[in-house]
Amino acid sequence: MSIIAWLVVGLIAGWIGSMIVNRRGEGFLGDILVGAVGAFVGGFLFHLIGHSGVSGINLYSILVAAVGAVVVLVIWHAVVGRRRV
Repeated sequence: MSIIAWLVVGLIAGWIGSMIVNRRGEGFLGDILVGAVGAFVGGFLFHLIGHSGVSGINLYSILVAAVGAVVVLVIWHAVVGRRRV
């Protein structure tokens, strides 16, 4: 998959994951980062249960990455918590 495809899938999946966990986005770069990490995590988790991971810009890949993004955000908030500045 190309870098552009990773960015597009990462942005969409990160935004979806942020909306599910936080009810707000993490910002443009934050959503891309969360989605890209979520794509790796989601691909790993889906591979463990016998399914394929992220393969391109399609709905299945966005679903896999979004599931991974939700897992990443839940773990992140459990470890770091919600700090007030």
